[in-house]
Order: sequence, then structure tokens, then C-alpha cells
Amino acid sequence: MGISEKAIPQTLLDKAECAVVVPGLKKAAFIIGGKYGRGFVSCRLKGGAGWTGPAGVRVEGGSFGLQIGGSETDVIMLVMNERGAQRLLSSKFTLGADAAAAAGPVGRTATAETDATMMAEILTWSRSRGLFAGVSLQGATLRQDLGTNKDMYGRTLENKEVINGNLSAPAPAAKLIGLLNKYSSRKSR
Repeated sequence: MGISEKAIPQTLLDKAECAVVVPGLKKAAFIIGGKYGRGFVSCRLKGGAGWTGPAGVRVEGGSFGLQIGGSETDVIMLVMNERGAQRLLSSKFTLGADAAAAAGPVGRTATAETDATMMAEILTWSRSRGLFAGVSLQGATLRQDLGTNKDMYGRTLENKEVINGNLSAPAPAAKLIGLLNKYSSRKSR
């Protein structure tokens, strides 16, 4: 968000139901490829002002085709509607198959009203380090990370329990929730 010409458009962030942050998504391939990363999801509080405590997620996937390379990518996904949020809170879903996903536009003034973004339940942005050819999040699964939830909240909780359960955000989540509130604390429609 600090680089205005490459930032997520503010209007999209303000409309998002949930945000998924996966720092360091690892991808590698030589004909057969794979990707893996762990991160967090937070959704709007009921009433629209502020964000829930985070729940743990894992991104996993494989691919086959003309591809070679490796990279580490920071990924942000915005879930744009209630239907996408409900899919996100299931134990597992596949991007592109169970939920329509599209690359999100960049720039604070980017026109976000394209067919892809109007139809997509999830918009994705990434910042890469390294080289990768032929990669997409299409086909990757997003699963809840029960182990991370237990580490954060002291007991085993499913993501829907964290997001819908009125739990206070644990201390280690303060920076993430603070940034979400800084850039979009209030939902506008």
C-alpha cells in the first residue's frame, strides 16, 4: 500500500469481506511444480468496522507443463463477497474451481470494474523475489491451519470459529490487524 502506483486499489480493499495474507509462498518447478505457503485470514467484524482476529491458512498446489524456476512470493487475496467468505471458511477449497479467482488490478486509481474483477470472488496480488514462468494460483487449495490456530488461541479452533466467534485477536496479531485497520477499518459499499 505504500507504493501508490503498485498498491491495491483502495475501493477494492474497502469493499473486501476478508483479506488473506501469505508471506513467502514458495514455488518451484521443473516440468512438475509445486507451491506451498502459510498465512492468515481476517474478515470484517459484524457491522463492518474493523477486522476479526486472524485464522491460520495453508496454500498448497501442484502443476504440470512447460515451467521451470523457483520463487518466493508474498501473496494477498481479497475475498470480495459473502459467498467467497463462506467458501474461505470451509475446511478446504480450490482457487478457480470452488471459488472464482482473478489477478487484481494495481494502482490507487486503477479501474477495477473489469469483467474479471466483477465476476471474481477472490482477487490476488503478489510481490515476487526470484524467477518463475507459467505460475498461477488457479488450482491451488486453501486449507485451514488448525495447528497455527491452536498455537495462537491456546486451543484447537476451526477458521469459522475464529472468524465468527468474537475472539479477541492474540497479541502477535496486533500488527496485522493494525495494518488492516489503518488501510481499511470501515467497510463501504
